[in-house]
Amino acid sequence: MPNNFLFSISLSVLNHLGRNLYRSFTTVLGEAISNSWDADAQNVWVYINREANSFFIKDDGLGMTASDFQDKFLKIGYSKRRNGQNESPSGRPYIGRKGIGKLALLSCADKIHVISKVENGEYIGGIINNFELDDAITEDLTPQEYPLGNFNSDVFSEYTTNHQKGTIIYFENLRDGMKNSLEFLKKTVALYFRFSLLDSNFKIWINDELITHECLEELADKTEFLWEINNSPDPYIDYIKSKFTAERNEIKKIELGGGFNGFIASVEKPRNLKIISTDEHVSVDLFVNGRLRERDILKHIPTARIAESYLYGQIHFNELDDGTDRFTSSRESMVADDPKYKEMLETLRKEIVSVAIEDWDTWRRKHRKDGDSENTNVPKKERKSEELYNAISDEYVLAVGSPNKEKVEGWVDELGSDAKYNFASYGECFISENLVRKLIDDKSIVLTTEATEEINKWKIRETQNKANGGISIDLRKNNVDISYLDMKYLANLVDKTPGGQNPLPNDAKQYRPIRDALMHTSLLTDEAKRKLTTIYDNIKSRIKELLS
Repeated sequence: MPNNFLFSISLSVLNHLGRNLYRSFTTVLGEAISNSWDADAQNVWVYINREANSFFIKDDGLGMTASDFQDKFLKIGYSKRRNGQNESPSGRPYIGRKGIGKLALLSCADKIHVISKVENGEYIGGIINNFELDDAITEDLTPQEYPLGNFNSDVFSEYTTNHQKGTIIYFENLRDGMKNSLEFLKKTVALYFRFSLLDSNFKIWINDELITHECLEELADKTEFLWEINNSPDPYIDYIKSKFTAERNEIKKIELGGGFNGFIASVEKPRNLKIISTDEHVSVDLFVNGRLRERDILKHIPTARIAESYLYGQIHFNELDDGTDRFTSSRESMVADDPKYKEMLETLRKEIVSVAIEDWDTWRRKHRKDGDSENTNVPKKERKSEELYNAISDEYVLAVGSPNKEKVEGWVDELGSDAKYNFASYGECFISENLVRKLIDDKSIVLTTEATEEINKWKIRETQNKANGGISIDLRKNNVDISYLDMKYLANLVDKTPGGQNPLPNDAKQYRPIRDALMHTSLLTDEAKRKLTTIYDNIKSRIKELLS
């Protein structure tokens, strides 16, 4: 006797699949926009009513028949990609894969009203009441035992005029509330929904305002450097470049194979990446077929370099959407140990991120800004001298509109390479001479006749100069005799060896004329710089010997 046993599924499976997983408004918006994309819509309109804690989302896609609504939309797990079909009728790559993303739509509000129609058809649809659905799950009902409520045409009347085909969804009373401002949502949509890069006819509207790259004007204005990956037909990249000038910005094109596109950019300060009035920050994100798939992808390939906190961007890598499903159930990230994903991350690290980080340091220093102090390719002393020069030279920047602004900035730039050498050399002179003075004092070394004469000479000159300047205050913190002596005389006091070798005094003789030029803020010749560096290395080595 044949049996007629059938599978029966409880509605509680919706919770097990993650019905309550999708609570972010941006996530819900993403699922709705993705569905409209897959339905070949050219427009998606989002109408937000913050006071009523609700919103409508409407598209002009293919729409649904009654059987589509029942057997596709309401069928959890239905995949558009069945039978190997990966594109919409117009040729768009499908975003949906597992058929459970719609749970984001079905659970974020108290009630979800859905209507849809195909061209020349009538509206069909229903209401999902989440309070009733919760009760049905508690009572362990099957889907057949939970019918949807009937939709009310009056609810949609404002949005059905001239609507030839497509779907309209009304989210009544969002469960987590409408926390974000309209400005935040516009920026978020402009950042994270890049379907128009694949199809320029696809447009997203929020309260009848077309969302474009211009919603990101504030971010573009703060962008300092840009790395363009291959030939990316992205209007936001062009928008950034239109704001760039040779005086403050740099651009590099990174060309590599393997299906990469997009860009990485850096801002002037890390705080420029903060999204208005939220704790969220713009980051380097991964997109597949125009949809955000992984926020802050650099967290998977951390560099521990300062530049990373300045970077944002979009990496488009459509090769991840093939026959293998490598997206997590939440659809908001990638399966971490997927081989193709790991290979992509490694290429991103080696060929794109590492290049950007090295360039960033070079470019920041070029534009008189602090770079990456952890980059050991630049000697620490040289970098610190540069940073000090940058801080000081900023005080001489003329106001915008000043007729001499460009000329003066050119002069400041010309001084940069000499300044980083002179600043460091002055520091070396300051430390070395004062350490020798400490040593003389510590050993109670008696001054020679020659040293005393030198001291008296400088005391007389200082008194005359103070009188000429009308200055009566003390100038020297420690008004002791040896403070008037330079390295020539100091060296003769501390370094007298048998046989007349006297290495420190011998070097000090050569050191003195270059040191005097340096103290008078003169620009040294390259030959003088090389000579001073060599002499000072000898002096430094000998002073360390004497101190020890």
